[in-house]
Amino acid sequence: MLTAHAPANGLALDSVNLTGLMELTAGRPEVVVGLIDGSVAATHADLATKSIRILSQTSHRTPDHASGVGLAHGTFVAGILAARRGTAAPAICPGCTLLVQPLLLQAPVANDAPSASPENLAEAIINCVDVGARILNLSLSLAPQSPNREPKLAQALDHAAAHGTLVVAAAGNQGTVGGSAITRHPWVIPVVACSLAGRPLPLTNLGSSIARHGLMAPGDAVTSLGANGKPFMAGGTSAATPFVTGTLALLLSVFPKADAAQVKSATTRAALRRSTIVPPMLDAWSSYQSILKRHRSWSDA
Repeated sequence: MLTAHAPANGLALDSVNLTGLMELTAGRPEVVVGLIDGSVAATHADLATKSIRILSQTSHRTPDHASGVGLAHGTFVAGILAARRGTAAPAICPGCTLLVQPLLLQAPVANDAPSASPENLAEAIINCVDVGARILNLSLSLAPQSPNREPKLAQALDHAAAHGTLVVAAAGNQGTVGGSAITRHPWVIPVVACSLAGRPLPLTNLGSSIARHGLMAPGDAVTSLGANGKPFMAGGTSAATPFVTGTLALLLSVFPKADAAQVKSATTRAALRRSTIVPPMLDAWSSYQSILKRHRSWSDA
């Protein structure tokens, strides 16, 4: 039986029909979720610490402010995915293995998420894919760089696609219409932050490529874990992204023989796309029902 969450988080889970899927499973250890973010307070009392693996940092060129920003951000996102059930955090898939790849995150500008360089992010993506991640969560933005450095990132995302590793990425919080080297990649699932009523938040980025293969998820006043051991509330696309990541992790746990591309298609409802800049709302239970209907032999629930 699913235990209680903070009231706002319960509403957030219900808004994307995640509660029923969470009642079916907490996830399987063999489903490895790569969290490319800041550091995570892995000894936090409310994290399912047995399921967390931390890889070495991809670079030692650490800005003075990176550790505090990165630790707070990484722990917050990790809590949405891997907190113990019954804590203040959403705790979507604590039964899955959380593979943490710490990145050197630069402090956010205005409302945006912390950022990483394309070359460091590309290296982190390849590292996670090569050690067996089934899904990657990118709750971050790209630091300003010269355009000729972005091909390495595109190659890393191609590498993830070739290995069937799903990539879920924050659409960004600049309140603009457009995209980035991450969200424009056809294999990536960009995530727009929305209210519980399903309306995009004013700060969230939108765009044709984001709408074409992305999703909306709750990103308003989400409560998760703070690095200091206390609950922490935040919002934006960083908070919305792990709702999609966690849904994919649970689907792959219920359907262990599922093909990544088919799960991606069922979750993003690719066949229902219209010409717009706003993607559809995540619907975890409908995604489950769609996969179950087409591939009943996968389920051992």
